[in-house]
Amino acid sequence: MHEQNLRTLRKLVTPYEKSDLQKSICQIMNTLVPFFLLWCLAYKYLSISYILTLAISVVAAGFLVRTFIIFHDCCHYSFFKNRKANRILGTITGILTLHSLDHWSHDHSVHHATSSNLDKRGTGDIWVLTVEEYKEASTKTKIMYRLYRNPVVMFIIGPIYVFGVTNRFNRKGAKRKERVNTYVTNLGIVALAALLCWTIGWQNFLLVQVPIFMISGSLGIWIFYIQHTFEDSYFEEDEHWEYVKAAVEGSSFYKLPKVLQWLTGNIGFHHVHHLSPRIPNYKLEKVHNNTEQLQNVPTITLTTSLKSLKFRLWDEEGKQFVGFSHLKKASKSQVSARLRPD
Repeated sequence: MHEQNLRTLRKLVTPYEKSDLQKSICQIMNTLVPFFLLWCLAYKYLSISYILTLAISVVAAGFLVRTFIIFHDCCHYSFFKNRKANRILGTITGILTLHSLDHWSHDHSVHHATSSNLDKRGTGDIWVLTVEEYKEASTKTKIMYRLYRNPVVMFIIGPIYVFGVTNRFNRKGAKRKERVNTYVTNLGIVALAALLCWTIGWQNFLLVQVPIFMISGSLGIWIFYIQHTFEDSYFEEDEHWEYVKAAVEGSSFYKLPKVLQWLTGNIGFHHVHHLSPRIPNYKLEKVHNNTEQLQNVPTITLTTSLKSLKFRLWDEEGKQFVGFSHLKKASKSQVSARLRPD
């Protein structure tokens, strides 16, 4: 994309940075109401067939992902014009999705401000090492990194650790408002769980909630992973890093079937979201369709996204993600070069 186009992009999308109260309320109704109904239905079918309960849980998990997108917009203060309304709804949806509004908002804001910046990694993003960093790392770090990037750890153990552990505690240096919000969220989670356990029994609660939590958590991490981990992504050192370029080249357009696009709150238009976080999720597709410069961006589909599972390291020389197998190939090439006669 030409430099001139990059400079004008943010101005082009500015008119879309306004929420629509009617659409916001409609999204609350078509997301939270079906989620609660599906949760109750999953509980009802426990006495008939747990397979049916699991099937309903898959759908309910999709609506919980959509609930998280509402929470996500509230963290950016883009779901409502009124800041307080965003905080109230954000706290409520945070309780449902096991996230503290201020804690996650802080880390996510840092992620937006530093995404694809090699010198500012580590907050609100997925752990990424370059090829050279991995080669120079200690054995312990290499083992930890390989475990972290293992799909089983990332997409199954990851949700338990992220949503069940890290989000329950305040970060170091958190201000009073953030600490209070974390306490309120934790109290809300405990109160809601206790009420349901008292009403339907703790066994039934776990039989319904655990599958919904695990499926939605795994989907959430997968979506976040795929939005920045694709072959020809964008990473630069701080002196060469550009915000707009990081948004449109370092964030993917995840082209999903319409049903999945709806359930994931259009977050597949991630390049648009990173360009302007103040655009509410229900306007992201419209911005993409109405802005020609945003249509020629890295695009992945359900099928091609699976390829990203093998990406582990960022190759600064080749400007692309590579797998661990790249290390063996590079090593063989170096050996061949040394053995080759002058």
